[in-house]
Amino acid sequence: MTHRIDAGTTLSVQDIADLIDHALLKPDLTPASVQASIKELAAQRVWSVCVRPSDVALAATTIAEVEDSPTRVCTVIGFPHGTTSTAAKVAEAKQALADGATELDMVLNIGRLIGGQQDDVEADIAAVVQVGHDAGALVKVIFETTLLDDKQKVAACEASESAGADFVKTSTGFAGGGATIADVTLMRKHCGKQVQVKASGGVRDIDAALAMVAQGVTRLGTSSTQAILAGAAERDEAGTLMVPEATQADDDQPSGSRYPVSDTY
Repeated sequence: MTHRIDAGTTLSVQDIADLIDHALLKPDLTPASVQASIKELAAQRVWSVCVRPSDVALAATTIAEVEDSPTRVCTVIGFPHGTTSTAAKVAEAKQALADGATELDMVLNIGRLIGGQQDDVEADIAAVVQVGHDAGALVKVIFETTLLDDKQKVAACEASESAGADFVKTSTGFAGGGATIADVTLMRKHCGKQVQVKASGGVRDIDAALAMVAQGVTRLGTSSTQAILAGAAERDEAGTLMVPEATQADDDQPSGSRYPVSDTY
């Protein structure tokens, strides 16, 4: 999906699969387990598998072995803390692209953002964006929203948009917290239409997924793909797989809090 989906829109199971960047980022995953997961996900035609940089080449060759799979290879840059130098991020991005990645999820420099150095943060993002765009790749910027206040989240939106990023993304999944309705609503509000929003962390079922889509999210980072697609299939069969109305954010509700999307959110 590349555009906001209106409330009341009926979706297919493939539409849901087209929202998913399946995360394979845990440090203890073996090459064999990564390959097995990718084969299954490629057969299910999810949008992408988001793998560790060392697994990019493996992911590309594994997907190529699955007949007619459109699944793409996404990887992470400066992950999970965002504190590597800009030069290191650029080098990591170039290698990932050479290995077969077509989407890059980079972590912004969180400490410099919190320290008020927005221009430095923007320059760091822009350097990776240039490398990505020169190769025809999408670049997503991970904020780590659980560590930021609302003013800092808005500054991250501004820096990402000014740097030419394609997406803003909530979380790495390695710092606690995760995507919230309030955070994705704030991110959607403070980015132009050309910048999409990815919700990552805590999206574990179809109800949570649809609630995020209702707020303008067009990509989901999750390791719960099987549960989400199973729930989508059940709703599809029942004729209830559609986008709900957007939740109205409560001005008194801090954006870091997790007001419920589902029982497992």
